[in-house]
Amino acid sequence: MLERVKKLLLVKPSSLGDIVHSLAFLNAVKENFPDIKIHWIVSKEFEELLTEHPLIDKVITVDKNRWKDIKNIALTVKEFQSLREKLKNEKYDITVDLQGLFRSGFITWLSASPVRAGFKEAREFSSCFYNKKISVSVDTHAVLRYLEVAKAFGCKINSVKFPLPQEKEPDWLSEFNEFVVIIPSTRWQSKNWPLPYFIEIIKMLPYNFLIIGSKSDEAEAFKIEQYTKGKARSVAGKTTLKELIAAFKKSLFVITPDTGTMHLAVACGKKVVALFGPTSPQRTGPFGQGHLIVKSELPCSPCFRRHCRDQKCMREITPQVVYNRVVEWMAT
Repeated sequence: MLERVKKLLLVKPSSLGDIVHSLAFLNAVKENFPDIKIHWIVSKEFEELLTEHPLIDKVITVDKNRWKDIKNIALTVKEFQSLREKLKNEKYDITVDLQGLFRSGFITWLSASPVRAGFKEAREFSSCFYNKKISVSVDTHAVLRYLEVAKAFGCKINSVKFPLPQEKEPDWLSEFNEFVVIIPSTRWQSKNWPLPYFIEIIKMLPYNFLIIGSKSDEAEAFKIEQYTKGKARSVAGKTTLKELIAAFKKSLFVITPDTGTMHLAVACGKKVVALFGPTSPQRTGPFGQGHLIVKSELPCSPCFRRHCRDQKCMREITPQVVYNRVVEWMAT
């Protein structure tokens, strides 16, 4: 179906892990149809991951976080009007919505493409904006779901790759050798591993550690640094996405709960120790072979709740459990 397509618009504004997963779709399309020009709509906060990307011809940014505030309704309407004109002028042959939410479906419709594709099972009634609907089980891993869309357009999947832009190595990275990356926080309170557990596992394992995170993680990361007496050093809130790529590539492996940055590490070719409680590794676990998934076995897991009063599922994954599993994993 893509044989005669000249220009394709990919709608995937967020989040970081979803954007990384979508790189597999990008790679499949360009491997099968290298002459297609691909434009990508992305949220401003993740723009850096796609700029100067060798497979993307144009990046279009949107300020989706501003759309959430009703006080910004006038600016939001103006942005949508401007976006509509911009997209119509591009004259896309196909628009593909891999996000599957109302706003992404609406953007897909604004593109005025003759073919507007997305998941039949998409949320928030976004499928009403599509004229080509692709049915894939929601229990399928996100990467495989996106590749099913590529297959629906005639792509043959010879391999699964997550092509990244060129990394940017920060000066401070030269001070680190033989280190493990720690990702202490997620956007869901329920997915976070207790802070004392991170401190304990760092003390137990025979490595130095680098703690990464956003600005909002700085205080927690600093506590870990303090309580581990320098065995772990924090750069939380001080790195760009391209600097994170460089850090991941240099690391030994990564210890992390279920978070988007985990998927960036996987795209960098790193093995991860992934801690799962309220979410499902079948849907959003680290893609590929060789990773270590430590999962709660409580009957309520996975519940997919963003907040939990007692976080039993994450608390039952103790540092000793993780240590034992890591020792076995490293020995294989």
